Amino acid sequence: MKTQAAELKDTDFVFFKVKNLWTYFISESLAFKSICAYLFIEYARPQEIFPIIDILPWAQVFLGLSFLGLFADKKARMKFSGMHFLLLLFTLVIHLSIAGAYEPKWGMEYYVIFIQWVIIFFLIASIITTKERFYIFFLVFFVCSLKIAFGTARNFAFRGFGFTSWGLKGPSGYFENSGELAVLMLILFPISYYFYRSYKKDVRVWEKYILIAAVICPILTILGSSSRGAQIALVAQLLVMFWRQVFKPKVFVSIAVLAWLGWQVLPAEQKLRFTEIGEDKSSIQRTLYWENGWEMMKDHPVLGVGYFNFRPYFQDHYPEDVLYEYAQLPHNIFIQVGTDAGFLGLGTYMLIIVMALTRRLPVKLGSTREIEPYYLAAWQGLKIGVIGFVIAGQFVTIGYYPFLWISIALQTALKFAIQENLNRKA
Repeated sequence: MKTQAAELKDTDFVFFKVKNLWTYFISESLAFKSICAYLFIEYARPQEIFPIIDILPWAQVFLGLSFLGLFADKKARMKFSGMHFLLLLFTLVIHLSIAGAYEPKWGMEYYVIFIQWVIIFFLIASIITTKERFYIFFLVFFVCSLKIAFGTARNFAFRGFGFTSWGLKGPSGYFENSGELAVLMLILFPISYYFYRSYKKDVRVWEKYILIAAVICPILTILGSSSRGAQIALVAQLLVMFWRQVFKPKVFVSIAVLAWLGWQVLPAEQKLRFTEIGEDKSSIQRTLYWENGWEMMKDHPVLGVGYFNFRPYFQDHYPEDVLYEYAQLPHNIFIQVGTDAGFLGLGTYMLIIVMALTRRLPVKLGSTREIEPYYLAAWQGLKIGVIGFVIAGQFVTIGYYPFLWISIALQTALKFAIQENLNRKA
């Protein structure tokens, strides 16, 4: 088995050759298996489907195993990149903001929500060091996200594409609320599209159907999510993806037809919500959060009011602007980070986003011909996904959700894996 696995390369996996994928996976190290298992547990949530196995905190268990296995993993590499530097700088600022927070106990209570992503970033970047490992790890991410997309799109279809105030509900955890679920779909959609474009002529029929479903289901989930921000972000993604072709007659007509179909599927109540932007109670409260959040940033420009201190500070200083029972989070990633960590933290956070959008894969002589379509599609899709995250993040509080942190970890791992492959060929 090991001999057979050692002979397998990433090209033997395309696109979803289960036997080869499994043969290679079971021959791999404890660290690699554990980090894949962590991702599967976090995204697929099998413990909800089969409650009988919900006897341990599996995500933490597999993270611990991946950390312990890291030291015995011969393929693991502790490399450093610009993204590592920015993430460590941001981590330092967050710690300083907790130390000088308005109410430090709030920062300590929610500390793990941020620091876990730093740990996970370093584990992924250190363990996913080869193209074969990246192929499998990214496929786990893709399949788990597709599982969520398929289930929620099916629910939207079964209710007759009708409107509900809560939108669609994902699995418990980071994607349970409709807004956060829609952001995951914004990450999945461009990846799925670029996979389909790259492999539509080269895969088996059933694999092609999976890729088609992976393109359609995220769109349906976004339409059914009742999230105006995510729907606006989807339009922006489409414009970025097709801006060069949009004025070609065939492409223009295709986009027009898709837009018309999307508008027809969009529930009437959701269409009405677009006409009421800025006038309904939730929009007014969100605007008050933004306006007062900006004042909080100006009053505490260096380190903000403290990590996760927006709620207590807002409740105490702007009680007249709390339209609901109590103050909530600011519903904007930049206001969230700016009030948590000041302009110093916000500047670092924005540099992380800029690097995620501008970094390039290592290639010889500027040519990408030696890089297989799988990795180019993943790279392009992740970048467009970050754009969707940023735009949707203007309306939801997701600064410390997995979307950005997993994306930059996947980018960094892919960059290291491609560089490692080039070094072996040199």
